[in-house]
Amino acid sequence: MDALEMTLLYDYYGELLTERQRMCFDLYYNQDYSLSEIAQELQVSRQGVYDNLSRAEALLRNMEEKTGCVKRDLQSRKVMRTIVDAAKRLQGYDAQEVQALAKTILDAAALLEE
Repeated sequence: MDALEMTLLYDYYGELLTERQRMCFDLYYNQDYSLSEIAQELQVSRQGVYDNLSRAEALLRNMEEKTGCVKRDLQSRKVMRTIVDAAKRLQGYDAQEVQALAKTILDAAALLEE
């Protein structure tokens, strides 16, 4: 999993981490510190930092696996973009094209209801 995905998971589930895990996560992913720099900053071993990050990452992945909140949110955003784009295109089309675009909108809306 890349840094962007981990940051997104943190946005959803970060409050479930311990204070130490949140500090390590922030320094590593948001502040771009190395493990050695974090260890020095927090006055712990490099292995301690690695262990905290590993546990935090595992917890975040596990929560997403169980709840799927991030996946659903990303899907909802994608579908909403489809709805908005199709609705914008409706302006100025003849009746036949309007019907086809209306079907696109209804199909996308149905996906949101799942």
